[in-house]
Amino acid sequence: MAKKVDFIIGMIFAVATIVFIILFLSNDAFFNWAYQRHQNVLSWYIRPLFIIPIVIFAFKKSLTGIFASIFALFTSMFWFPVPKEVNPQVLSFLTFEMDYLKGVWDVPKILMSLSVPVFFVMLILSAWKRNWKWLVGVIISAALLKALWSIVFGGESGLSILKPAILGLILCVGGLYYYIKKR
Repeated sequence: MAKKVDFIIGMIFAVATIVFIILFLSNDAFFNWAYQRHQNVLSWYIRPLFIIPIVIFAFKKSLTGIFASIFALFTSMFWFPVPKEVNPQVLSFLTFEMDYLKGVWDVPKILMSLSVPVFFVMLILSAWKRNWKWLVGVIISAALLKALWSIVFGGESGLSILKPAILGLILCVGGLYYYIKKR
């Protein structure tokens, strides 16, 4: 794909992601609809796996691939149907997350939330520059910090994130190790 076309399509996905986030945070009907589907833990397991294509597309320097993967990661929270039964711990954690996202956005929360784009920038730059040690460090740090944040702020319900986070971490590091060795 030509660089100009790649840039244009990549920016379309980047803008679509921003629009999605704004819609998600500002439209209560959409927010609640998405969160009902996010109760399906399959979305919890699939989301970390999008790190692999983000890294591969950054390695290939494809903005379309990077931003399409980020868009898929964010929207994957509602790809699955509302589950028939929800683990009480999952429901409790999601209630905490909903309250967090819909609560007052003070300076500490804004600074904490900036860790998400910082993570993506560090992830993409480390892959773009082919700094594999930095890349693995970013992935491991992000998984550990997400788990730590979930437990510290979500209490016991935050433990519900551990299995998807650990499995996602193992699959991401393993998948990237395989990709790097194959190349």
